[in-house]
Amino acid sequence: MNNTPKFNIATQWPAPAKLNLFLYITGQRDNGYHDLQTLFQFVDYGDTLTITARQDHEITLTPAITGVATKDNLIYRAAIALRQAAQVNFGAEIHIDKILPMGGGLGGGSSNAATTLVALNFLWQTNLSVDELATIGLKLGADVPVFVRGHSAFAEGIGEKLYPALPQEKWYLIAKPDISVATAEIFNHPQLPRNTQKRSLDALLRGVYENDCEKIVRSLNPEVDQALSWLLEYAPSRLTGTGACVFAECDTEQNANDILNNLPDWLQGFVAKGVNVSPLMTTLATYSMDCQ
Repeated sequence: MNNTPKFNIATQWPAPAKLNLFLYITGQRDNGYHDLQTLFQFVDYGDTLTITARQDHEITLTPAITGVATKDNLIYRAAIALRQAAQVNFGAEIHIDKILPMGGGLGGGSSNAATTLVALNFLWQTNLSVDELATIGLKLGADVPVFVRGHSAFAEGIGEKLYPALPQEKWYLIAKPDISVATAEIFNHPQLPRNTQKRSLDALLRGVYENDCEKIVRSLNPEVDQALSWLLEYAPSRLTGTGACVFAECDTEQNANDILNNLPDWLQGFVAKGVNVSPLMTTLATYSMDCQ
């Protein structure tokens, strides 16, 4: 294994979306955080980061995102956090091809951060463990560790307790109304269920999948309500996270494409396959093999 840093080589890394196949709020802590039970699964669709490691300390990020300063971007913050944790002074040129909608509940920002941590850990050869990367990621956002670990997971606590899971790898039609939903608004809503009974993973997997946030999001956002009402005519459909994205669960790619082809003009969507191993892990394995 060649353990020297990989400088001046442009490498491409996927930052896949995730779905919350179910989401239950089981309590609220004194500090305001909510206890939950949720099932994360990745899909084979997402953003792409092109990363070139540099020997100097300069970290650049393109293109600029309107309204988000570079220093506040999770990608930049992840690079800085890794550099500090690993006590190195390398840099990187990072370019993002952004296709995941912002404010959609697909975890795009968290996935971008996780991909940055995993990719730069490899390119800089800082040799931090997955546990160490996940710890760094948790400081950036509650969903970052699941993307770092790269395997579908059942989550409890505030989302930091992760247990391996193997849900069925179905096809999904994922759609987003032309709105964004603020997570804080949903979790602060007085009518949000906060006492759903905790259940074992086996019991949850056998039950009907639901999302405790869905009723509130639909009541506050007629566009989400309309989207789900439309999708439910075709297949079992739910909200992911706190939205605004919704998804229809399909047994075949053809079923999902049939729904996509009938999608009304006021909805944007795409077809993706649920995968229990993140495309990020596949890419990391390929680059690692190339260096042996």
